[in-house]
Parts: sequence; structure tokens; C-alpha cells
Amino acid sequence: MSGLLEGKVAIITGAGRGIGSSMALVFASEGARLTLAGRTLSALQETADRVQALGGEALCVVTDVSLAADCRRLVEATVEKFSRVDCAVNNAAIDGPQAPTADYPEKDFDDVLATNVKGVWNCMRHQIPAMTAGGSIVNISSAVIEPAVPNMCAYVASKYAVTGLTKTAALEYAAKGIRVNALVPGVVETKMVSDIFAAYPAMREPMLAKIASGRFGTCDEIGHAAAWLCSDRASYVMGATLLVDGGFSLA
Repeated sequence: MSGLLEGKVAIITGAGRGIGSSMALVFASEGARLTLAGRTLSALQETADRVQALGGEALCVVTDVSLAADCRRLVEATVEKFSRVDCAVNNAAIDGPQAPTADYPEKDFDDVLATNVKGVWNCMRHQIPAMTAGGSIVNISSAVIEPAVPNMCAYVASKYAVTGLTKTAALEYAAKGIRVNALVPGVVETKMVSDIFAAYPAMREPMLAKIASGRFGTCDEIGHAAAWLCSDRASYVMGATLLVDGGFSLA
């Protein structure tokens, strides 16, 4: 039986670690050929090695999504290698430091928005023209921002902005066969989340108590949801914000 993404070419940003790395393995297992993007070549290569161990094919492109030239080069390298782009997951993000809004460092605020918001826009504005036969774009937001999180104003603002970018692009390009959706993970077991809990251990149990399923999510669960959104089985899903949060948002 063919996989959900058999024969498709996918770009995944932030693919060197966490959700992005696991997502690459899921996509490869579903038959996609991959371009892996991230800031650190060694991390990307580790993911690529795991993809290849599954029998998949992966191209590594060092990319800072806050830079338009890097995003253009990422898409060009994908087209040069695989002749097309069918789907993309814009997952690259940073959380920034924690501080009250009035005390938040301006440089860190700018850095978070440059990666998490401008980075998504930079990627989309080069991915969309390359999807000449239509395609699917999945932008990663976060359920953790609802209704808000103290001391993370830049991250929260950035993830709200991702939803706005997604809905606008979905409306603009649906008629051209390009579907744009947001995937909204809850609290997932990643290094970033572990680092936050290590710095603020009192946050862990109250956060867990808000999750109806009684557990944190796994990176693979996010990867499978993204693969479905990128597949032809989600052909009528456009401008959606798909919650994958174990019921976190129900609290």
C-alpha cells in the first residue's frame, strides 16, 4: 500500500530537532522525498541519516528563515534536486527568553518575530510560486498561546500572527489549488518544553492538569497530523487551524 505522501516532494523547516525532525521521519515513511531546512548542518544531517535508514531521500539546506535570500535558496535547491515542490511545513521557531511584557528585551522580541512570523512569510512567498501544480502548506502555530502565557509576549504574539498569515494566504491561493492550513500543537515533549519546565518547574503540573488526555503529546503525533494535511486526503481543508493538543484547549 502506498503512503499518504507517495511521490510528493516536501520541505520541512526546523528539521534538525524536535517536532521537525520527527516530522521528517513520518513524511519519509509515508513516501515523501524531503528537503530539510535548519540553521545547523550537523543536526540536519542527523535527521537525514535517519530518513535514509528508512529508505527515504533527503536534501539538507542550511537555512535561516528570517532571511529572504535563504528561503529563496531553499526553494531553488529543492526544485533543482527534485524538479518541484508539492508541500511544505513551516515549523522553524524560537521561544525567546521569559520576561514580563514591559521588561522584555527589544532585540529578543525582534528576533522571535523575525523567525516565527517573518520566517513563515519568507518561506510562503517563495514556496507558493514553486507550487505550479498546486500543493499544500502547513504552518505550525501553538495551542499553548490560548488564551495567553505570562512572560512570553513575543512567542505568543508570533503564534497568533501565524494564524493570520495562514488564513490570508489560504483565501488568496485556494483557487490556484494551493491549500494553506495551520497545525496547532499542544504541549509536546520536546527539548524546548523540557528547558522551560527546567527553568520554571512549578509550571509543569498545572500545565499537565489542563490536558484532558492526561499526558503531553509526542512529536510523532504532530508529524502524522501534518502528513495528513499535506496529503490528498485533506483536499477540501483550507484555512483551517487543526488542533492536536490532547484536549488542552478544552480547559
